Amino acid sequence: MEASGKSNLKKVSLELGGKSPNIIFPDADLDLAIKWSSQGIYFNSGQCCCAGSRIFVHEDIYDKFVEKFKENASKIKVANAFEEDVLHGPVVDKIQFDRVMGYIQKGKDAGAKVEVGGDQVGKEGYFIAPTLFTGVTDEMTIAKEEIFGPVVCAMKFKAVEEVPERANDTTYGLAAAVHTRDIKLANRVMNYLEAGTVWINCYNVFSDQLPFGGYKQSGIGREASDYALREYTQVKTVISVIAEGL
Repeated sequence: MEASGKSNLKKVSLELGGKSPNIIFPDADLDLAIKWSSQGIYFNSGQCCCAGSRIFVHEDIYDKFVEKFKENASKIKVANAFEEDVLHGPVVDKIQFDRVMGYIQKGKDAGAKVEVGGDQVGKEGYFIAPTLFTGVTDEMTIAKEEIFGPVVCAMKFKAVEEVPERANDTTYGLAAAVHTRDIKLANRVMNYLEAGTVWINCYNVFSDQLPFGGYKQSGIGREASDYALREYTQVKTVISVIAEGL
């Protein structure tokens, strides 16, 4: 955006980062919520701008969710992505590897607990085990900054009213998710969430027919759908006065 302003005011569309909230209500289908939450953070080894890196779980099901999520994460095969049945490969390079491992250490130093993962996998390459932190507060660095790796925070909430506010307490606003069997509750919470995409009872489901983009520092403009075409067009107004008698 700065470069375009210095040249000739080029129109820009920016799809940037995120720290997306994933909200699990007590009436959700727990197994499906874990499946989609895992997909939401560990897809592409966590290197996804809309990764669901903050999971808010209602206190009534928090312990059960954490145990099942840990079990699921521990079964994920981390290996060369060209091998069969491998969905979790390395992060892109040493710079990103060191960055992610640095965030994991910051989480530990802040008092958060590593429930699963937190280490390099193997001695070669940039493989990081799927990682889950508990005991995380909203003010911790790992809960506020985009890590862009396979690291997720699971945090408790109690009241419906508190969770949208906590979910929105970020400079980002790319995506979010709500898991519940109550469609009225889902719509109610969805309307408060400051995010360009909100998934209900799923995560990372995309379509070229649907616009994708973010609020706040997650960018401006939209990709995909008819909305994306507007980024490549200009509106022209034509005013014509017809002379009397013509």
